[in-house]
Amino acid sequence: MQFLVYIFLYPFIWLISILPFRVLYILSDFTYYITYYIIGYRKQIVRENLALAFPNLSEKERLIIEKKSFQNLCDIFLEMIKTMSISDKEINKRFVFKNLDVYLDLEKKGKSIALLCAHYASYEWVVSINKKIDFHGYAIYKKISNRFFDKLVRDIRSKFRATLITTKETIPTIIENHRLNKLGLYGFASDQSPKITSIFHWKSFMGVEVPIHTGAEMLAKKYDMNAIFLKTEKIKRGYYVASFEVLSDNVSQVPDYEITDKFIELVEKQIYESPENYLWTHKRWKHRR
Repeated sequence: MQFLVYIFLYPFIWLISILPFRVLYILSDFTYYITYYIIGYRKQIVRENLALAFPNLSEKERLIIEKKSFQNLCDIFLEMIKTMSISDKEINKRFVFKNLDVYLDLEKKGKSIALLCAHYASYEWVVSINKKIDFHGYAIYKKISNRFFDKLVRDIRSKFRATLITTKETIPTIIENHRLNKLGLYGFASDQSPKITSIFHWKSFMGVEVPIHTGAEMLAKKYDMNAIFLKTEKIKRGYYVASFEVLSDNVSQVPDYEITDKFIELVEKQIYESPENYLWTHKRWKHRR
């Protein structure tokens, strides 16, 4: 059954990938209408999340953010599919790393790097960094239940020489690379809610005290990796600028959870600047004090 679903949908996915961007965003507008007004995909979750994060705003103001966030969600989904056919020239024009030297200077220190980012703006196109760096890049993701679509997503995201590893593969991969003295860049999208069994640290996020993912910091400390934050800004539809900020180039000397806390504060700042570009459909505040 999984294969039949894949065979049926793949031609449509391929056709979407070769659409010109102008047509792609017309399709995105149509997808938004279906997703938001007809299906109502996770609309209640988004509404509850925005009420928690922005209690000072009126319902009308939050509704504006809500609708724009769904438009952004549809854009990101179709941009991910577009990655199948996008050229290096096109992606370099649409996703710019404006201070790549900050990251490259960190590479020169001879340690693997933990890159922390949020599910914000075009996080799917962050993988394009792999053609601009010397270290081998690993993008950590959650495995898809349909193994055929899982392979498709891996292939799409691996186009720019990134190696996708599941959350379960992350620690074994880091251990093996550490044993072989193989330097790598590990991408952690650490802004979502951890499993209840993996809670070690709580912090205020958007004014609500919640458990925070600490895996990136814990692994960086255990395997002596430097840590860096990647901020992505949406300039206009289909165009993004990413910038780096070093969280620590000596993680062993940083008090526990300080790197994680700094990351969360930077994500907060990013969201307050343009809340509509955040992925509000996740149950980020399902565990809270």
